[in-house]
Amino acid sequence: MSRYRWTILALGTGAQAAYSAVFLGIPVLAPTLAAEYDLTLPEVGLVIAAVNVGSVGTLLPWGLLADRIGERWVLATGLTGASVALVVAGFAPSFGVFVAGITAAGALGAAVNAASGRAVMSWFEERQRGFALGIRQTAVPVGGTIAALVLPPVAAEWGLRGGLVALSCGCFAAAAAGLIGLREAPPVDEELRDVTHPLKDPRIWRLAIGSGLILGAQICILAFLVLFLHGERGLSTAEAGAVLAITQIFGAALRIAAGRWSDHVHARMRPLRQLATTLAVSLAVTALLLDTPLVLLLPAFVVAGALSLSWNGLAFTATAELAGRARSGAALGFQQTALSVASTGAAPLFAIVVDASSWTVGFGLAALFPLAGLAVMRQLTI
Repeated sequence: MSRYRWTILALGTGAQAAYSAVFLGIPVLAPTLAAEYDLTLPEVGLVIAAVNVGSVGTLLPWGLLADRIGERWVLATGLTGASVALVVAGFAPSFGVFVAGITAAGALGAAVNAASGRAVMSWFEERQRGFALGIRQTAVPVGGTIAALVLPPVAAEWGLRGGLVALSCGCFAAAAAGLIGLREAPPVDEELRDVTHPLKDPRIWRLAIGSGLILGAQICILAFLVLFLHGERGLSTAEAGAVLAITQIFGAALRIAAGRWSDHVHARMRPLRQLATTLAVSLAVTALLLDTPLVLLLPAFVVAGALSLSWNGLAFTATAELAGRARSGAALGFQQTALSVASTGAAPLFAIVVDASSWTVGFGLAALFPLAGLAVMRQLTI
């Protein structure tokens, strides 16, 4: 393979990071958002879910389109549209228009998920694919880290509007880079007859549903960490954002390590299962430490949060490899749809549980999500 594959990896990672900063940036802006519109905790949860609501209906069509016309135009068009939608949300005259704007940003920016993943998969051989897609999947915690560090001071100076405009600029820059730098990989021998084939494969369904359940734990941690530390433990928004940033950095490192691990053992599911089991244990421990001194609680949150981010690249790689290169866009679009459904449901459900009981109960129940995901995926051996 050409050395150009590393350019593809850099462009795909950058594009995904820009979009990840959007759906991970809204939780960082949650205190500002709640103050701006006078929202309750369940209402904040619904707003956090809005970006994922938008992507639920578009991830699969974007993936199918990437299989048909390639990644370049899909990625550039989607991120440009997301950039415009974020500006609309930033200058919204009402709360309804704001929600519509961020929902549209989620729907349009979702193009990057299958497009960038398909591009990286196409340019890397199987022996390096876990490592490459692990790096590409670090885009999520990298985008979250940038959002956690940049958005609090921006929001403090320019409010919610400033934060959304900053996210918009990131999407537009990534769209331009993708349009200029991306090109299609050399053709493959397999003929593209039925791009919906992955939807008929029960292994893809089990992998999508199982990974969606594991993601529920990730959403409960990342979407509410800043809000919990700020509202319940007295940290400033910037301090809580720094904790989230540290979590994302460790999560990014674990994604790369997990990808390399899976290449070494020639398996994707065995490392994924071990990471998901460890996540369940660490989140249960964190739930028990919520009222303890910060010197105990913060490391527990960082460990659980990093583990919640560690496994995604393995599920992403397994999905693409099960489907094959020519149909990987459709398969990844479907799997990412399942993750969006999980994200959409997990945030408001967690907020409702916490509002009706306690943060301890909420995080304790969230620890069950990875175990449920493992039960669904128990027969997969890739």
